[in-house]
Formats: sequence, structure tokens, C-alpha cells
Amino acid sequence: MAQQHLDPTDPMAEAACGDALAGYLRAQATEFLRALRLHRETGGDGGAPARTKARAGDNGSQESVDAARALRRSARRISASLHTFRPLLDTDWSEAIRPELAWLSGTLAMEHAYAARLERLLLALHRLSGAAVLPAQTGVLGGPGDPSDGSRPAGVTAGAQKAAAGDTGPPAHPVATPERGNLTVGAAKAGALLERQLTLARTRAHSSALQAIGSSRFHAVADNIAVLASEVPLTPAAATAALRPLAGAAEERLTDAVAALPLVTAGHPYNAEALIHGLSPDPAPHPQDAPWHQVRLLLRLHRYAREVLHGDSAPVDVRLLAAGQALNRHRDASEAAAAAAQAARTPRIAPATAYALGVLHADQRHEVEAARFAFQQSWQMQTVGTP
Repeated sequence: MAQQHLDPTDPMAEAACGDALAGYLRAQATEFLRALRLHRETGGDGGAPARTKARAGDNGSQESVDAARALRRSARRISASLHTFRPLLDTDWSEAIRPELAWLSGTLAMEHAYAARLERLLLALHRLSGAAVLPAQTGVLGGPGDPSDGSRPAGVTAGAQKAAAGDTGPPAHPVATPERGNLTVGAAKAGALLERQLTLARTRAHSSALQAIGSSRFHAVADNIAVLASEVPLTPAAATAALRPLAGAAEERLTDAVAALPLVTAGHPYNAEALIHGLSPDPAPHPQDAPWHQVRLLLRLHRYAREVLHGDSAPVDVRLLAAGQALNRHRDASEAAAAAAQAARTPRIAPATAYALGVLHADQRHEVEAARFAFQQSWQMQTVGTP
């Protein structure tokens, strides 16, 4: 059983009331509007002329990425606070806007998720094959090194590019063992297949994000956030209501969910059961992952509730940070393993390609187990806070 993180003797947490919640929501709404303005100025909403975007270059692209990240960050915090402290807010208003914030945050996150997933898988293939035969990944679609512009990726030799395209010429490096040889031969084609699939998914996610930000649905969300920046719809009793019991309930839900996790299994270096469903014909999510994903969401709700209670003076809980990082790694590895398994189901791929994808899938499932073990280690530590 995890220790309680909310100190019952903390006078600041005990004194926090509806005014603190209103101040937090107004601050997050202001951050949302600031990020939205930056996103539009950098052409992130597709409304800027192409000439303006071309002048912006990589700096403009990075600013647009940062603005989208800030939009997601504020939307998540507002939505989480509306969930945790919903008894203190106007029910009709909060229940109407929460799904919209979840839609917005999820839509904006997909492009980054596909890009990070592809980078993770290509790096893993490179590590597993021991040969530099993988196409380089860039941060911007259509930029230097992107397959769509017909150029060779930066840092990739001509021989590596031929291998990625399916050229079966002599290997660039000597092969130590037949197994490593099969993996090296299949890794280039597996990398090319993953890049095609995930780059296409990323492009579609980018288009969906642009359409979402230009939609009337998004403008309705932005209008609600603009109102929230000046007026928070609290209930009449919220002004004097204490926030700590509601924050404590969020922590209890997290503690109960962690208690239900198979932490004993996660303590073993190898969980064979976790690989059973990996390459099965059923494309459903891995059955072991859902409880861990739920704990990650509950941990986020708990962290945001602490921010509401303490404001800018919230102490940094190193234990919570370590646990959150482990769960983020768990999610990334789980989704990467699923992407490798999906690619392995592609019809008519070469046996060497399928072999490489199978090794890659197993590698990412081992990363999942390592993340679970890291979470177990961090969660069972004593709470350590820094001022």
C-alpha cells in the first residue's frame, strides 16, 4: 500500500478552497489562450499563407510544435480539474466541456505520438541489428531527409538507402551469426515498412489536427476557455468548501488502482505471459496493459490535484515524478510493440522482414516489463519531496 502523499498537517492544503480552484482554472485558461495565439502566429492552424510558413522555417515549425504541446498541457489540466473537483462546479457546464477538452487534447497529441513511435522503433531496430541500415528520421514532414522529397535521408549511406528500398545487394557489414544476418537483412525492410505506415498515420494525424483547429467545434471550445479565463462557474457553496477531501479522493482512487496491479509479477525480470498475445491475429490491445494505462491517468489526476492545492508553491515529489516517467515509458513501449505487431501482419512481406518485426515486438514488450519494474521500484520508495 502506497503512502499518502497529501500531508494531513499541511495548513496550505487544508485552507485551499473554491477561490484556489478558480485561480488555478483561470491561470490554465490564460495559458491555453496564449498558446493558441502562438499556434496561430506560427501558422500551426493552417491559416497562414504558405510563403509565411516557408519564411518561418524550422524555427517556426518548432514554435508550432511547442504551442501545440502547451495547448495539450493546459487542456489536460483544465479537464482533470473539472473531473476531480466537479462537485464544486456548475454541472451542466463542466460535463459539456470536459469531453471537448479530451477530444482536443487527444487530436493534438496524435501527430507527436506517431513521430515519437517511429523514432523509437527505428532506434530499436538499429540497436538490435547492429548495422546502420535504417532511414534517418527528421522532426518535420517534408523537410530534408523525408522520403517525400526524393532525397536521401541525412546520415544514411547510399547502400543503406538501397537496402531500405528493397535492393538485395551484398551486405554492407560482415555477418557474425545467421540469426544476426537475418535480422540485419530484414531490419532495413522492416524499418522502411514502419516508416511508410507510421509516416502516413502521422500525416493523417497532422491533417486531422489542422481540420480540428479550424472547425467550429474547436472555436466553441476556445470561446468557453476564454470565458473561463475571466469567470469560473463555481457553485454557491464552493467559496467556502475545502478542496482537500476531493483531492484525497483522487489519491485514494490511484492507491486502489496501484494495489490491484500485479506488482509481484512486475518484480520478475521476465514475464513470459506478457508475450503470449503479441503476434496473435487479434489486433486488440494487449490485455495486460489496460490497468497500467489507467494507473497512469489516475497518477496524472493526482498530480494536477496537488497543483490546485498548492499553486505555484507545490513541492516537487520525486517519487511521483519517477513513477510517472516509468508509466510514460510503459505506454510508449506498449504502443510501439503494437505498431510492430501490426506491421508484421502486413500481407506478403518477406520472411526476414517478419522475423525482424517479431524481434522488435519482443524487444518492446521487454521494455514494457522493464518500465513496470521501474514503476514498482519507485512506487515502493519512501516519499521524497524537494522544496
